[in-house]
Amino acid sequence: MSNQVEIANKAFLLLTLVANAVVVIAVVTSVFALFVAPVRRLRDSMIAAIGPEARRLAFAVAATCTLGSLYYSEFAHFVPCRLCWYQRICMYPLVVILGVGAWKRAPFTRLTALPFIICGIGVSTWHFLVERFPTIEGTSCGTEIKCSVPWFTEMGFVTLAFMCLSGMALIATLLLVDRAYQRTTSEEIA
Repeated sequence: MSNQVEIANKAFLLLTLVANAVVVIAVVTSVFALFVAPVRRLRDSMIAAIGPEARRLAFAVAATCTLGSLYYSEFAHFVPCRLCWYQRICMYPLVVILGVGAWKRAPFTRLTALPFIICGIGVSTWHFLVERFPTIEGTSCGTEIKCSVPWFTEMGFVTLAFMCLSGMALIATLLLVDRAYQRTTSEEIA
């Protein structure tokens, strides 16, 4: 593996870890906010801070994931397996949907993005499981490029499939923050 690819792997690894940290913090604070008033205030302040930019951030995540997948296939020459292509089919349209949604403040952005996010999370999860447990691969992948063989593994578990899953989870989290922010701002106006 070339030095440039190793640098890219480390950079995308860092982004993946940050994405997962944000998702975990969002989930934990949302759960504890149901029972603990100070955590509820913390959650509300995070929504107020991130909410106005949540759609733009979701677009940035989708664009980064798309550029990352293009980097790996076009510059690092990692040939995508069948499940990688399905993940791309779910991620690439999100760049357009979220980009237009952020620019035009389109009201149905979240609803339009939802099927791609759900399918993307499903395919990425399945792909990650196939990488961990190759015996479940079955006939979902071709014989020339095996879905069960990752191009690289960082920290013992971070692969391209895991990176895609992390990106999809962060996009979903940001769109939930956007929804919560829109609800709070519409309640304040009413």
